[in-house]
Amino acid sequence: MDSMRGIAVVGSINADLLVTLERHPQPGETVLGRTMTVLPGGKGANQAVAAALLGADVMMVGAVGTDSHAVTALSALDSAGVDLQAVQRIDGGTGVAIVEVSDDGENTIVVLPGANAAVTPALVAASEAAIRTAAVVVVQGELPADATAEAVRLASGRAIINLAPVIAVDREVLLRADPLIVNEHEGALLLTQLGGAEAGDHAAVVAGLLACGFASVVMTLGAAGALLSDGGAVRAVPAPQVHAVDTTGAGDAFVGALAARLATGGSLDDAVRVAVRVGSYAVQRPGAQPSYPTQADELPAGHEV
Repeated sequence: MDSMRGIAVVGSINADLLVTLERHPQPGETVLGRTMTVLPGGKGANQAVAAALLGADVMMVGAVGTDSHAVTALSALDSAGVDLQAVQRIDGGTGVAIVEVSDDGENTIVVLPGANAAVTPALVAASEAAIRTAAVVVVQGELPADATAEAVRLASGRAIINLAPVIAVDREVLLRADPLIVNEHEGALLLTQLGGAEAGDHAAVVAGLLACGFASVVMTLGAAGALLSDGGAVRAVPAPQVHAVDTTGAGDAFVGALAARLATGGSLDDAVRVAVRVGSYAVQRPGAQPSYPTQADELPAGHEV
């Protein structure tokens, strides 16, 4: 990547064992599944693929194992044109997510970190040049906290922190997020962890996080769209009504699209509008890394908001 150009995604790379079933079991209950497919996944990889397919120049920093799942885990990244030079092979298993998707499109996910747990600050620092020259650096919560913190410290460009799941990251590092991206549950939990006052609604959570010192905050609300603020009023961006087939990775599609737009100089409001459309597009296709239009502006007209 040229000076201050493109996106560096530092994050998890998984193989997803996708199981379809009529409904999710209750605790202690056994239900019959319909199909099982092994697909590429991992929050970091999902975001990198989405950004690359929307035209961004993307480098992936992370690790896979030496097992057969590594081939699947890297397949969509490679096909999308993501630079994989900074992905290391570590003895042992690749990260695996067991994803159950019911007929209504809702999912449950169990993640086995595998090689992702072996990503160290030193492994991240080995890609210091690429991270420092990236216009946007994207991290999530599926790597060890010290590796995530190292990526943010090395970033010279804009740092997007998608704290999913919520992990304990040094407050000073966390506040470098611009934006912080959370869903409604993660946002409320993080606000409590940071000592903020309990908020009565989603907009109040966003305002409370801004009061903690964040430059900008984006909260995803699933089918309801998203909220955002970069210091002014909290704005809402509604999502188009669509039929959800599989919600796995929809939030990652959102993050990848937002990063792609910001990397080209788009405003936060514009980036969120595009991200909401891409997230809505993603839920209509199975898997965490569906095929997207090659540019965000090519999304079907029904996805405009």
